[in-house]
Amino acid sequence: MTLSFSDLHLDKQLTTALIAAGYETPTPVQMESIPAVLNNQDLMVSAQTGSGKTAAFLLPTLQKLLKRSEKSGKGPRALVLTPTRELAQQVEKNAQIYGKNMPWLRTVTLVGGTAFGQQIRALSRPIDLIVATPGRLMDHMRQGRIDFSRLEVLILDEADRMLDMGFIDDIETIVAATPAERQTLLFSATWDGMVGKLAQKLTQQPQKIDIAREEKQGKIDEQLLYCDDIRHKNRLLDHILRDTSIDQAVIFTATKAMSEQLADELYEKGFSANCLHGDMPQGWRNRTLMDLRKGRIKILVATDVAARGIDVPTITHVINYDLPKQAEDYVHRIGRTGRAGRTGLAITFAEVNEYIKVHKIERYLNRKLPEQTIPGMEPTRKRSGKIANKGRRSFGNHSKSGSRRQNGDLQPNRTRQNNPANRQRSNQQNRRNSNSQPKS
Repeated sequence: MTLSFSDLHLDKQLTTALIAAGYETPTPVQMESIPAVLNNQDLMVSAQTGSGKTAAFLLPTLQKLLKRSEKSGKGPRALVLTPTRELAQQVEKNAQIYGKNMPWLRTVTLVGGTAFGQQIRALSRPIDLIVATPGRLMDHMRQGRIDFSRLEVLILDEADRMLDMGFIDDIETIVAATPAERQTLLFSATWDGMVGKLAQKLTQQPQKIDIAREEKQGKIDEQLLYCDDIRHKNRLLDHILRDTSIDQAVIFTATKAMSEQLADELYEKGFSANCLHGDMPQGWRNRTLMDLRKGRIKILVATDVAARGIDVPTITHVINYDLPKQAEDYVHRIGRTGRAGRTGLAITFAEVNEYIKVHKIERYLNRKLPEQTIPGMEPTRKRSGKIANKGRRSFGNHSKSGSRRQNGDLQPNRTRQNNPANRQRSNQQNRRNSNSQPKS
């Protein structure tokens, strides 16, 4: 028997908006989480990117907001904390979609890289939902602009990532300022280590839900390609990007500098490519993401700042040009493809001396990555340790299904601007932004 959102006792205002947005049936994380939230339980949910977790916490929260608050004031009734600006903006966008039939609903995103003025004006009026990154929320709290006396629901999305980014002190300060009787919903890829201890500290008799890694089965094909060195890697990348089955691709690099360099090289080769990393001004980042969503960019070269929060269904390929620094980031990276029920292809490059990093990813996944080669471009160097030749296959074209669809740090800005090569890169970036129609 297939359940509908109305079977989860969601209000008609929400279910009507979901139908209009193309949502048909709830995912497993939604089926388990929504009734629990409506029953006022605290939650600890382990769910991966693309599982539908945003709707799992937003829908029941919005249903709670349908009832008028009994407390006076203008502070938020619900607060969502996220690790990155992009994810915060995506969460608020989803809240506006789900709350389409709630015209009085007031939401605001508080993130760094944007002007304070607009955020201050938004906070001067009653707010129903705040979506924020911890750092910028703390900035407003220090200035006395946030009143949590009306707060009913506190949500930490991707809690593990926020702790990895060093937000533990900010999170504890924020939580201490919220009412003790609040409902707390925590979502994380894992509950190991510090994040598990934090969860126990913040929640009261939480219901634990584990949906991790079960929904990606069959939606994302994965391939591991070993390469001899950077030149071999670039030849493999050029070959793969000539595949006509690519609508849009995200290429992940380990550093900001490499994301810029690789985007420039691809642009000069005729690809519609651009880069995205944390040192870019927020307006520039927003424009790049909008160009990606509208199909004006075919290839986005990004650091892990883009691994969470980008929800573009037309991304058919993810390429790990560099291996992720942490094994769990592999899951978030490849989750950029295979969205909205489509299939996707995730290709990972590893130099022959990086087999230990590969093994760490495989241990985290509890499975082997399918190792493949491109005929005529096989690695010539042997890697140390046991080489798993068994099951090795040749790389072939990836057939898409469904309808046609489309960290080393940089030097300070003044140094980069004075460097002729960087001035040239900036000019190339401007050309890409002004003329980003696909060239290939």
